[in-house]
Amino acid sequence: MTDNNDVFPGISSCISLTAVCKCDLINVQSLLPILQVIVEKAPKARVPDLDKRKYLVPSDLTVGQFYFLIRKRIHLRPEDALFFFVNNTIPPTSATMGQLYEDNHEEDYFLYVAYSDESVYGK
Repeated sequence: MTDNNDVFPGISSCISLTAVCKCDLINVQSLLPILQVIVEKAPKARVPDLDKRKYLVPSDLTVGQFYFLIRKRIHLRPEDALFFFVNNTIPPTSATMGQLYEDNHEEDYFLYVAYSDESVYGK
């Protein structure tokens, strides 16, 4: 069996992996660079719904890579447009999700991302 220190550096070996899994995600976030993201369809958007809306995302993933993942999950054709909105603005595709999270997460420690086929939120 692997020592927990090999899997999670900085965790005492007396803490079982089960205890780590049960702990609050906010505490785990300090150990692992994983972000809590909720993705929702924008009002009046004419794109398919996602099968799930809560995602755990690596902080070093770029917004462009996240676009690709969401496009795959909603089965968009290459010619179909997709726009993300965070606080009613379109984030740069070169930004990391970690940067986006740090600048825009809510008090509940979730980053909320809306998606649409239109470049104007809510229109």
